[in-house]
Amino acid sequence: MFDIKWIRDNSAAFDEGRRKRGLEPTAAQLLALDDVRRAAIGKLQSAQGRRNAASKEIGRAMAAKEAAKAEALKAEVNQLKSDMVAYEAEEKRAVAALDAALAELPNLPLPEVPEGKDEHDNVVHHAHGERPHFPNSFVPKEHFELGEELGQMDFETAIKLSGARFVVLKWELARLERALGHFMLDLHTREHGYTEVSPPLLVRDPAMFGTAQLPKFSEDQFAVYAGPAADGNPFWLIPTAEVPLTNLVRESALDERELPLRFTACTPCFRAEAGAAGKDTRGMIRQHQFTKVELVSITRPKTSLAEHERMTACAEEVLKRLGLHYRVVTLCTGDMGFASQKTYDIEVWLPGQNRYREISSCSVCGEFQARRMNARYRPVDGKGLRFLHTLNGSGVAVGRALVAILENYQNPDGSVTVPDILQPYMGGLKRIERAA
Repeated sequence: MFDIKWIRDNSAAFDEGRRKRGLEPTAAQLLALDDVRRAAIGKLQSAQGRRNAASKEIGRAMAAKEAAKAEALKAEVNQLKSDMVAYEAEEKRAVAALDAALAELPNLPLPEVPEGKDEHDNVVHHAHGERPHFPNSFVPKEHFELGEELGQMDFETAIKLSGARFVVLKWELARLERALGHFMLDLHTREHGYTEVSPPLLVRDPAMFGTAQLPKFSEDQFAVYAGPAADGNPFWLIPTAEVPLTNLVRESALDERELPLRFTACTPCFRAEAGAAGKDTRGMIRQHQFTKVELVSITRPKTSLAEHERMTACAEEVLKRLGLHYRVVTLCTGDMGFASQKTYDIEVWLPGQNRYREISSCSVCGEFQARRMNARYRPVDGKGLRFLHTLNGSGVAVGRALVAILENYQNPDGSVTVPDILQPYMGGLKRIERAA
């Protein structure tokens, strides 16, 4: 969310940032809406001032026994009161129109973000590790082929239960999913300094607005209208734990000494994937329900960029310990998310697909979300309140990590080797084989 005063003072920079995102300039339209708001406020203040002055004049007229003048002034005050009701309504409409327009605006990219139209213009930042080596005669399979042949990944039953883009995992694959979540939480809490949180999976409109899923992306969300929300105000199934974790500081004024705050959670996530028709229809890459370990940081403005690098490194460490080859790319202006100022995507190598796929996305949002949540902090010097900076990232997507393990650790006989780091979480199991 933007401060209209900042846009008024920096209209050229604002429109330039939109141009980099491939969007039309809107500063003039926004300032026109703000002019309507300011005019309504001006009329209201003028009427209030005249009403106060006229009220005093009534007293003086009555003291001077000027009855006719007093009555005329009373009539004027009554008219002014009526006018003020109309001006207040006009101001509310103008504020609502401006707020609605501001709520639809994406964040502006930082200067170092590469310009581009889509994923093809993203820039590789660095890579780690090597692609796995398989026997020359062996063609790696995709994860869904492996999972189905193991008898532990069931899409047909999931369709009967819930429809497309769901899966039923069984036996060792179900345990592997659980093991991955536990391993990631242990790493991030014990070594990376994140506080584990078990948040609600259902949230209200203000929380979704705060992290910018609403109003623009409502079609990508699952709304729940049953139970206490049957009055027409829905709960929303969280699309990521970013929503409740970031909103832990909404409507707050923290002490600077408390910062940074770092939160992590492993939760189910729910996305309607409204814009994904025809994409990744087979397998676990793009599901309506999936598990993810989320990382959220709340920082001061001057440390948020360093925190972004740190968060990305924390997510990378997961893949390093799993022994997976990956690369980190800087998203271009045309591919970055709505609330982001800058985003690194971590893309893991999937030999079955013979391509890299996103497994984590780490973004710095500046004060964009904090303004929507009214989340501020009090500087050590005590000079006023300032908006916090927020960051979020996957640390990492559990389902996609499972996919990556299946494809990278597959064996010619159809079994899958369990990475060393996960074996203690799997009760010492070293190999996943076909269920009996």
